[in-house]
Amino acid sequence: MAKKSKIGIARIYASYNNTIIHITDLTGSETIAFGSGGQMVRADRLKSSSTAAMRAAKKVASEAKEKGVTKLYIKIRAQGGHNGARYPGPGAQPAIRALTRAGMRILEIDDVTPIPHGGCRKKGGRRGRRV
Repeated sequence: MAKKSKIGIARIYASYNNTIIHITDLTGSETIAFGSGGQMVRADRLKSSSTAAMRAAKKVASEAKEKGVTKLYIKIRAQGGHNGARYPGPGAQPAIRALTRAGMRILEIDDVTPIPHGGCRKKGGRRGRRV
């Protein structure tokens, strides 16, 4: 009889300062594996690097495989909001690549960056930020 594979959700938060990879079950309530670029490197300036993201993703994938998760839905998130970057940082793509190389099957990739629709007024005053 074939072993039934579990499906998980990999939430990748990729800012320009760090990359965080969090694998949960389908409901999102139970954490299966967690890792970040900051856990993989010593220097703070390297937290957002692609190498750190790949190492974190490899670690997270092996943890998830031990618990029986082999298929993933991926949700990528940049900082977003009013003052944050709208596009994911340098660690997003290498993290996905490392997850696939580790043997995970990717079912869907989705961008869940929060985008403001009007909302509060941006900082900087009437004439903007003067440099």
